[in-house]
Amino acid sequence: MDACRQSAIYSVHAVDDTRNSRDRNSCALCHCANVDPLGFALSHFGSSKRFPHNAAKRDSSRQIDRCFWRKTRRKRLLRFLPQCTLDSVITARCNQLSMKQMSFRLILASLILTFGVGPTTPAQTSVPQSHSPSPASMDFPTILYGAAYYHEYEPYERLDEDIRLMKQAGLNVVRMGESTWSLWEPADGQFEYAWMDRVVDAMGKAGIKVILGTPTYSIPTWLYHEHPEILARPLGGAPTFYGMRQNMDISDPTYRRYSERLIQHLVEHYRNNPYVIGWQVDNETSAYGASNPDVFQGFVEHLKKKFGTPQKMNEAWFLNYWGEDVNNWNDMPTRDSAQSTGYKLEWSRWQQMRVTDFLRWQAELVRKYGGPDQFVTTDFAGGMKPDVNEEEVGRSLDVAAINDYHRTQDHFDGSQQALVEDYTRSLKQSNFLVTETNAQTTDWTSAFQYPPYDGQLREDVYTHIANGADMVEYWHWASINANQETYWKGVLSHDYEPNRAYAEVSRTAHELQRIGPQLVGMQQHNQVAILWSRDSMNAISFMPFTSRGPQWSFAPPTADYGSLVSQMHHALYSLNAGADFIFPESAEFSHYKLVIIPALYIADDALLLKISNYVKNGGHVVMTFKSGFANEDSAVRWARAPGPLREVAGFSYQEFSNLEEPLALKGDPLHVGDQNKVMYWAEFLMAEHAKPLAFYDHPFFGRWPAITENNFGSGTLLYEGTYLSDGLQTAMLRRALQEAGIATDQSLPTGVHNVNGVDRIGKQLHYYFNYTGSTAIFTYGHTAGTDLLTGKHVVSSERVTLQPWDLAIIQEP
Repeated sequence: MDACRQSAIYSVHAVDDTRNSRDRNSCALCHCANVDPLGFALSHFGSSKRFPHNAAKRDSSRQIDRCFWRKTRRKRLLRFLPQCTLDSVITARCNQLSMKQMSFRLILASLILTFGVGPTTPAQTSVPQSHSPSPASMDFPTILYGAAYYHEYEPYERLDEDIRLMKQAGLNVVRMGESTWSLWEPADGQFEYAWMDRVVDAMGKAGIKVILGTPTYSIPTWLYHEHPEILARPLGGAPTFYGMRQNMDISDPTYRRYSERLIQHLVEHYRNNPYVIGWQVDNETSAYGASNPDVFQGFVEHLKKKFGTPQKMNEAWFLNYWGEDVNNWNDMPTRDSAQSTGYKLEWSRWQQMRVTDFLRWQAELVRKYGGPDQFVTTDFAGGMKPDVNEEEVGRSLDVAAINDYHRTQDHFDGSQQALVEDYTRSLKQSNFLVTETNAQTTDWTSAFQYPPYDGQLREDVYTHIANGADMVEYWHWASINANQETYWKGVLSHDYEPNRAYAEVSRTAHELQRIGPQLVGMQQHNQVAILWSRDSMNAISFMPFTSRGPQWSFAPPTADYGSLVSQMHHALYSLNAGADFIFPESAEFSHYKLVIIPALYIADDALLLKISNYVKNGGHVVMTFKSGFANEDSAVRWARAPGPLREVAGFSYQEFSNLEEPLALKGDPLHVGDQNKVMYWAEFLMAEHAKPLAFYDHPFFGRWPAITENNFGSGTLLYEGTYLSDGLQTAMLRRALQEAGIATDQSLPTGVHNVNGVDRIGKQLHYYFNYTGSTAIFTYGHTAGTDLLTGKHVVSSERVTLQPWDLAIIQEP
């Protein structure tokens, strides 16, 4: 099957204004003229995706690069899809069809040819029906590359000029409309579309795809004036005011009622618009710290369902401490001054549940009222949030999306993008979208303006793609001339003229027009996973193990769960070991040779048993301090630590200590020189079956091992009873990778990073990034292939030169 047919819905090739003069039987993707109804039927009804043509427009003036039906009742002949050049990706897919599938499709094709059966036109569309999230990754034919676009923010009329510059640069997608409820609905019940219709229409005619957002994250002034009660009440009940975005109670019935009406109007209006390929529900959603009466009452109902009786809750949370037993649900105290660690943890879960419910509700509305070929996503704000259960939200989405901002200039090394995007890719075990990332500079002030060096914008795009992004969009197209994000600059500066960033974006876009189809949909097959626990992150934040201030100051921590996760991921990154994330609720250990478990402070017995069985059956684990210490209700286990992990870990402990100053390990056992130090926390491990690997170099702490390793069944568990330095952590994980039999390329020069994957037709792809300002030379260690960027053939063991902030993408045959 050809590329025109299979990928027409998301085709990103521009169709110029001369298309109406072409033969009406020609394909809007490549303009070839031959008609192949049989192939048409096979391709369109053979797709695993929802039928892409239900919303096609009959008006010839609305033709775009999307194959659609043209049905003639008298001749009953399908007249649109051509005989295009076969695309290798689709050919490979077609070759995998079973005989049963092919037979069905041939029968269907014959029915179409005989009876003229086809998708209905918009006028024949039935009542909107909700559909479920796509179980597979979105099947884009190439990389989507563009920016968020806000024509409404610009100080003068320049839509035509913006589109001219976008087309000239080679951009193919924009996201719009998510930030201006006040324009969509300037007064209660008064809906306006014309201001956006002209923008959507102009974009589509230029071959630029549109993603629209539901604009519910920033309420209009009239809604605040009519219903000030919908603003989020913070813990403690401090007064709240209008002005900042994301300041509402997302569970409030009044807010939901107005939001639903808005969403229905918008989505129905664009349901059949051929240019709108998807919807982003809300924007960077969180719980916003709301503790309004409806939030609290919902929490009490949640507790009733979870515990049944107040007495069971009292027991789980040890509420007889300080005499705070709740003997009647009507006596339940609010979260404002709660001291109970169990209460705090369950409240954080409730806030996550509220966010999940809100985004699921929006996704269902979009599916109910939207077109069946419009995907649904939401943009997570960097991931790993304490009040957003991203993995649960992901179940309601067709594709996950992330807003990924990172450091630039001399701090640009790809590691921040990898952390956030490895996490995002793992939410649905599939590729994702980058809905926002750095264009020029970021920040809500002018104190942190660090525009990228030459080459970094381009390298950043390929960094996202190597991590699994099928779309990269900047925030945003043009810098805003006033208000909070004045200095969060777009591709264009405040003068709206082409500039250094625009030139680099244009270079990248034209490269992607050529090689994007070979890069989109690349899959990583990693042998390492990090077990990430939001409960542990939150519970440790209630009882931190470090502090920046003196005792009783309750100052922010120096190090925490997040810093430990980042350190361990960065160590893997520096070792060129790709990593996925797994989650306690759905952890599948068997896919991985090595599982990294940072500070699993909160865990039920079942999860700890699962870890033990994984090791027993041959798995390898690296685990850190505080793991297994508390149960699922944030109560410290009343068995000797590490509780149910004692057998698999091969040690126990009864004491622990903070460390006022870093300590060295005796004899520098891992040969890391001045990085031979540990800090913050030390558990007094008493080895039972485990082998000590390192001891503290200290007259008191030196009697206890700092790091142990235990053989259990067919596997091993390596335990770090303290917080290691970055260099020490890297050395430990290098050792763990070797013991697990995981080979990575550790011969690369400093600053050169490697990512490996498999493209959609099974070919190996090898990315090599030079994240330095100097020329770098590395030895290519894989099967001979072709650098997609330069077209040069590269043989195994060849010395390859990378210019500063440059890369190579080598594809094996």
